Amino acid sequence: MTEKHIVLEDIDPVIFYGVNNVHLQMIKALFPKLRIVARGNVIKVLGDEEQMCAFEENIESLRKHVVKFNSLKEEDILDIVKGNRTKDELPEGVLVYSMSGRPIKPRTENQQQLVDAFFANDMIFAVGPAGTGKTYLSIALAVKALKEKTIKKIILSRPAVEAGEKLGFLPGDMKDKIDPYLQPLYDALEDMLPQAKLQEMMEKHVIQIAPLAFMRGRTLSDAVVILDEAQNTTCAQIRMFLTRMGWNTKMIITGDMTQIDLPREQKSGLKEALNILTGIEGIGVVELTRKDIVRHKLVTRIVNAYEKYDAHPLPGEGSTHGSSDNRN
Repeated sequence: MTEKHIVLEDIDPVIFYGVNNVHLQMIKALFPKLRIVARGNVIKVLGDEEQMCAFEENIESLRKHVVKFNSLKEEDILDIVKGNRTKDELPEGVLVYSMSGRPIKPRTENQQQLVDAFFANDMIFAVGPAGTGKTYLSIALAVKALKEKTIKKIILSRPAVEAGEKLGFLPGDMKDKIDPYLQPLYDALEDMLPQAKLQEMMEKHVIQIAPLAFMRGRTLSDAVVILDEAQNTTCAQIRMFLTRMGWNTKMIITGDMTQIDLPREQKSGLKEALNILTGIEGIGVVELTRKDIVRHKLVTRIVNAYEKYDAHPLPGEGSTHGSSDNRN
């Protein structure tokens, strides 16, 4: 008799074992000659060495399936154990699967350009209006790279620039004050990774979410680094951020030049960076438009209405929209 301990890495054991351990009970039934005990992310197996090897191979195949698809069905277990072909590979164009099983992939031509630019360059600027999927798609690319182990960590950042509110007036400690600015990044990650696994990755600093000011002095290596809302960086801030790049690192900088929340006299670092860096080898620039908006159809209509207003303000009114001040 042989005893082995198998560790389920990179997955949420709840998904693997199933509701009320239904998957685990099925696995036990398929290997009746083995004694199988699961606790947390460790499976202890006792039995014949030959059967143990077959069991270990199947468990690894099931684990890889969960890593790819964030789900496990009874038919998947049967197919894998019986040696039948399952959906081993992601369908063409799919980056990752959401926690609800929805395939996450580019939905427009410009979104596909963003994905292509990511694989062709080490630094990508993705600029476009709200709702075009810049941030969400960028995080999906980062999660894909992390799952495939081509990088060791994901680093997400935003400038903490107030849109009508001051940090000092918000309740709580510094983390409480900053978290509202970073919430869209948390939301995207929670849609792509199991909650327990995401929490573990954040505790181990495999996934790091921090305001831009926290990047100073660091060298960011073996990572996908995303700077979101870069239109609200100053020239000095974005220069500091771009020079943090280390070995085996890809950077994605996203922004919307129509939503600048900097003081009117302050230049946008994103606009300056695009003027200076466009055309440099290894840097890709992707411009998304209102045709790429994938949120509610009203978002497209709202963006169109504001663009018309910016172009032709009502008599006696000046546009307050970020794009109308033509900041240099």
